Amino acid sequence: MSGTKDARARWEALRDEVERHNRLYYVEDAPEISDAEYDALFRELQALEERHPELRTPDSPTQRVGGAPLAELEPVRHELPMLSIRTETDTSDEAAANFDARLLRELGEAAGPLEYNAELKFDGVAVSLLYEEGVLTRAATRGDGQVGENVTQNVRTIRTIPLRLRGTPPPVLEVRGEIYMNRADFAALNERQRAEGLKVFVNPRNAAAGALRQLDPRITARRPLRLYVYGIGRVEGWDVPQTQSAVLDALEGIGLPVNEERQVVRGAEGLAGYHRRIAALRPSLPFDIDGVVYKVNSLRLQAKLGFLAREPRWAVAHKYAAEEASTEVLAIDVQVGRTGALTPVARLKEVFVGGVNVSNATLHNEDELRRKDVWIGDTVTVRRAGDVIPEVVGVRTPGPRRPADRFEMPRECPVCGSPVARLPGEAATRCTGGLYCKAQRKQTLLHFASRRAMDIEGLGEKLVDQLVERELVRDPADLYRLDQATLASLERMGEKSARNLGENIQKSRRAPLARFIYALGIPGVGEEVARILARHFGTLDAFMNAEWATIAADKDAIRKQNAHRKKRGEPPLAVPLEGIGPELMESIQKFLHEPHNRGVISRLTDPHVGVRVEPAVAEGRDTGIPRASAKTFVLTGTLSGMTREEAKARLESLGHKVSGSVSGKTDYVVAGEDAGSKLQRARELGVPVLDEQQFKDLLDTL
Repeated sequence: MSGTKDARARWEALRDEVERHNRLYYVEDAPEISDAEYDALFRELQALEERHPELRTPDSPTQRVGGAPLAELEPVRHELPMLSIRTETDTSDEAAANFDARLLRELGEAAGPLEYNAELKFDGVAVSLLYEEGVLTRAATRGDGQVGENVTQNVRTIRTIPLRLRGTPPPVLEVRGEIYMNRADFAALNERQRAEGLKVFVNPRNAAAGALRQLDPRITARRPLRLYVYGIGRVEGWDVPQTQSAVLDALEGIGLPVNEERQVVRGAEGLAGYHRRIAALRPSLPFDIDGVVYKVNSLRLQAKLGFLAREPRWAVAHKYAAEEASTEVLAIDVQVGRTGALTPVARLKEVFVGGVNVSNATLHNEDELRRKDVWIGDTVTVRRAGDVIPEVVGVRTPGPRRPADRFEMPRECPVCGSPVARLPGEAATRCTGGLYCKAQRKQTLLHFASRRAMDIEGLGEKLVDQLVERELVRDPADLYRLDQATLASLERMGEKSARNLGENIQKSRRAPLARFIYALGIPGVGEEVARILARHFGTLDAFMNAEWATIAADKDAIRKQNAHRKKRGEPPLAVPLEGIGPELMESIQKFLHEPHNRGVISRLTDPHVGVRVEPAVAEGRDTGIPRASAKTFVLTGTLSGMTREEAKARLESLGHKVSGSVSGKTDYVVAGEDAGSKLQRARELGVPVLDEQQFKDLLDTL
């Protein structure tokens, strides 16, 4: 054992043996040796790596304990988007029949009966795993489907995930799967949390999501996470099988965990039969599912059916009815949300439903509460809507129903005391305190600082609580007036943490228009609507001073023109703000005409202390760049001065294109730290490569 050659041979044998027993124990539930025997093998492997550090590699089983804490989770852009699957909420057999009939209409009746691969719909967290030459090199969360977070160090701690694939895997293989937690493991985790005086988790899915996004991998290593793989993403050097079922069989063959309850079925009857079979099996499964997934088995037919904007046409999730239980209503109070909406919440005698203990359930709004006629003291039926959010379904047995037991919506906000109001046409009753209301203020600040908005890393809930309670920040504009001494005076904020937060606030002073609009928290304006608004108006001034009545009239006029153009066989004209209806336009208009909101935006964009909002490329406007002069960029690796998403937004605001792959048409590849295969591809094709400083210099000239 003294020679390096002998040490390597023993190390390889031990590594493979420990990983084999990991798989037998954690994946196949069929251990061959005792815990003591396993521990002896593991300790021998550790000792060997201590004596020969050159043998220790990232894919060694000894590295599952977790590395050093991270400063932040880096963004990862998915080369192939991680799309969501359309959910069919009808839990009857008719949903399966409708899906099958729709596909037959699209493919032609001669294509039937169609063959499907039916799978479980896990209630977990989607993840992408990249293997290169059979070794796990990167793991990322789904994120928004386009950009996720790098969780490689955390994923390496999960024992059901192979660090090295078996057999002869493809040179590049990206697999997609679901991180989850068994119910028994979740219960044991919560018992440990209680014993240590720590927060208990609401359900296995939330516990898994929180564990996966830890900055300290050692915390993730202590959480009982597992994985099932359900598909592939980017692949190179592999003759991909022709069916979904064969792909899963092949993935299982190289050591990836694939659930055994998958089944190939034919036609609507086969789908409905699978749905019923898994429904009967569901209570005995060791983990939560909220439905099953049907996928056209033929990859050729999948390609023919194609995709909608955010989901494939060839797949659907068929849900199960949510689990229900009965309990007593102890009280009804209200919660105030970010937009000021007052939501009635039933405080319940704790009941176990859908795998978790439930003591609170939403009543949605006053109309729903009255329709269901819920009083304090009633026995009600409770379910977890979508198996996640508890809600009151209805009254099972009325209580004594004394006058004091009837809920009345308060006339004043329970948080700030401002009057409440209910606008015509709205179901929600809202606090009129706006950003003056602490409940709204906290949520507004958290939203403003969130990753998809202004991305102020480190400004979390506890810090926001302090800033609001101490009246240091009354609205988002005040964030840019905080100094180092004020930040350092906050609890649990050392000098280094205060400096880092201050730097992150400074970095957020420059924002693309779409992110800024989203960050404002306008009711009804999510990321996609913010992008539509940014593309249409181009600048913040144009957005702030929009003539909404004129836009609405233009939309109606163009739609009428398009009806005539369609009859004449002419192509339609572009409809302004397509996808934004009159109610949402009215909500935006109200927000922008509120003097307090305009004052906040004015202070936010003060040229001396505020945010510089970068213009977008507005539809139909001249960017100043002839189409032939627009450049195509590819971004790879990690940039230190900005995220790749920010770099992409900056380039697109200047009229240039950002592509996900390198080709002969690429003008520049921007390579940050740890640049991968795209950099190599650029060199092979002779595409100019820029480092970060060269990229910044070029930006100043574009």
